[in-house]
Amino acid sequence: MQRRNFINFFLGGSLLGTCIAFLYPVIRYILPAKQTEAVIKKITAAKVGELAPNTSKIFKFGSSPGILINTQDGELRAFSAICTHLTCSVIYESDTGTLLCPCHNGRFDLRGNVVSGPPPSPLESYIVEISGEEIVVSKRD
Repeated sequence: MQRRNFINFFLGGSLLGTCIAFLYPVIRYILPAKQTEAVIKKITAAKVGELAPNTSKIFKFGSSPGILINTQDGELRAFSAICTHLTCSVIYESDTGTLLCPCHNGRFDLRGNVVSGPPPSPLESYIVEISGEEIVVSKRD
């Protein structure tokens, strides 16, 4: 191998190594590693008596929000607070007794079924139980 070829090979390898050293952090930033989430089956959403009739409360169920509703009749219902259309957060409208997705005016009834708007499927419903002084919400199997 001649000296000129050796130097060209060495400089080319150095340039390639430098490019990789600069591009690797950029690629890692753009494509972050998947993080595993602990599977949560039950959570305490509120205390008994905390919700007045015809009101709601947003609570955290793992990494996503949930909504607990105390209906006008005093029945407790819980749903995922993520709209099935474009993952916006839903809110409870006490005057109409429906869940509203303000992004595209999607509406759900108090069973989670789509009433109007673009959502393609109903909200995920949760099981609500009263355990002592706590309102416990759990996922369906």
